[in-house]
Amino acid sequence: MSPLLPAVASLALTSFALMTGSTWAQVPAPNTLDPSATEARPRSAPAVATTPLTPGKAARAPYLSDATAPDAVAILPPPPRGQSAAEAADKTVFSATRALKGSARWDLATADVADGPSAILDDFACVLGRKIDQSRSPALMTLLERTRLDISRATRSLKEHYRRLRPFVGNEAEICVARTRELGDAYSFPSSHATQGWAYASILAALVPEKATQFFVRGKAYGENRIVCGVHWASDVEAGRTTASVVVSSLQGDAGFRADFERARVELAKNLSQEGSPPDQAICARETSALREPIL
Repeated sequence: MSPLLPAVASLALTSFALMTGSTWAQVPAPNTLDPSATEARPRSAPAVATTPLTPGKAARAPYLSDATAPDAVAILPPPPRGQSAAEAADKTVFSATRALKGSARWDLATADVADGPSAILDDFACVLGRKIDQSRSPALMTLLERTRLDISRATRSLKEHYRRLRPFVGNEAEICVARTRELGDAYSFPSSHATQGWAYASILAALVPEKATQFFVRGKAYGENRIVCGVHWASDVEAGRTTASVVVSSLQGDAGFRADFERARVELAKNLSQEGSPPDQAICARETSALREPIL
């Protein structure tokens, strides 16, 4: 059995299951959890579809072909519409989470709007106990970068099919990022960043299985923070986790992915056994405290 299967086997989808990266506008570096960062709003996160993890060395091809890539539109149910109970639940969650402004969780969500394309990896540094050095992790970066393209294809098909508007469109509710035309025009379902966060948590959990729980807790929170920021509906994030599991499960059937996964496993084990740059323990402590705050 592939080591990834247990990591992505099942998901509990609930109405209140709540899960960002960007170019910062006059705010501190990502993961500072500085409360003042909420006042100078960061711009929206770099697009998963167009922003590589490894600038200058972007992957040119996904792992899955047109023939082997899963049809996300056929697999996932449509987003809530009309006057349904599911749509009402989405609106309730959006309204309730606006009250989180000024909380530690709001600050974490804002910090997750990171300023670099690979900054999402920094969000897992506290779990690893080590920052991932791209220059020493070419196999891991190749694995994640090619996977990004498979994630992008799956989420793009859903976004273009359903064209769901974001929750802040048409109102003046608080959000943790700058309101831009680009963000407002980008479709909401599913959350590409929640998809990427859960997919990477799944892969890292399989690479370092003794820390699987911590990776999934952080990956879930990363997605929920898209809701905290007010840029996605709760059901967008649920759909993102489902999409991630579909993509990662499909990748296990690809020989190229399996080969790169094994190279990344050996590489990461070697790197973790050597001296490296630890994350800021004060940041990790604040992150742990913020994650204890309930969304609702």
